Amino acid sequence: MPAAQEALLRRMYDVFATDEREALVPHCLAPDVDWPNMLDGGRLHGREAVRAYWARQFAAGHPLVRLEWLGSDGLAGAVAVTVQLGVRDASGERWTRETVEHVHRFGEDGLVVRMDVREGLGSGLGSGSESGAE
Repeated sequence: MPAAQEALLRRMYDVFATDEREALVPHCLAPDVDWPNMLDGGRLHGREAVRAYWARQFAAGHPLVRLEWLGSDGLAGAVAVTVQLGVRDASGERWTRETVEHVHRFGEDGLVVRMDVREGLGSGLGSGSESGAE
């Protein structure tokens, strides 16, 4: 896996749950990015559609993702990222025991052109608060 792809993905996951995510979009997502719509089903196309989707996610709650593992997916130009899911609310951060896999494909310019989600790697809501990268 190219170091630039790894660095870009690590940065994306580090800032996802912060206000920095908006500024990062043009530096990590291709203009015509193809992104999964986990709220409504189907696919989103383009940076603005992803921005609007993230705005909806954060309006409904404060989603968190913690990078657990990152490596080559075996598909040409794809990188798999295993993440733990969580939410931040008035009681703090609550993490599920569930992990999902995000598979990112990159264009020639080094930006993400497609992301897919593989679910079902684990399940169950954890109790209490944990800290760590989102």
